[in-house]
Amino acid sequence: MGKIFDINAVFTSIPSLLKVLPVSLQITFISMIVGLVLGLILAIIRMKKIPVLSQIVTVFISFIRGTPMIVQLYLTYNGIPLLLRFINEQYGTNYNINHLPAMLFVLVTFAINESAYNSETIRAALQSVNKGQIEAAESLGMTYLQVLRRVILPEALVVAIPPLGNALIGLLKGTSLAFVAGVIEMTAQGKIISGSTFRFFEVYLALALIYWVLTIIIEQVLRYLEKRFSIPDPGPANTIRGRWFSLGKREI
Repeated sequence: MGKIFDINAVFTSIPSLLKVLPVSLQITFISMIVGLVLGLILAIIRMKKIPVLSQIVTVFISFIRGTPMIVQLYLTYNGIPLLLRFINEQYGTNYNINHLPAMLFVLVTFAINESAYNSETIRAALQSVNKGQIEAAESLGMTYLQVLRRVILPEALVVAIPPLGNALIGLLKGTSLAFVAGVIEMTAQGKIISGSTFRFFEVYLALALIYWVLTIIIEQVLRYLEKRFSIPDPGPANTIRGRWFSLGKREI
């Protein structure tokens, strides 16, 4: 059985895989941050129904969500050099296409992909805020920024954290496709190690365990954030209607 499965090969593979963990985390968090910013912009464009831009954004989101990530990586990997070559020919510039870092293609693809999904999550979260609360805050003399900071964002954030957290976990696991563009992250490192040791099952089991642990850590952080930003239920006794009802019962 030792020749068929070597448990030691699982644990000896983990340190080599962890050496490129920073690459996977870099792709994950940079892409997520950029995707959140772009997603917010796309969501606002769709909510405001800006002419022309709104239609373009709708088609863009539909295209990104309707095509596989690996196809988008191939499009970016071949499209950016074509774009730079076109710019060089049209404007006489001298951008060096051959020296483009592989990480650039990966970050652009992942950030764009995340922006399409995040925009729908953010839009749904913003639209979930009760308009009556917004109108009540405005009637108290709050400016739009104050309403945004004190009413809209706190409630929208509670709604958005779970789906955005799922997107972050999916993005972490999706970094395994970065090897398509030549980036050596954990999955690519696993291919290299297993190719040299011929312990494919053991190496990929070690890789699966690392991803699993990372996912558990992210889930715990997300649960903390959900509790941290959750809005406590005031209960019926703390509402105007509830206070009146409670008073009426005491009077009776």
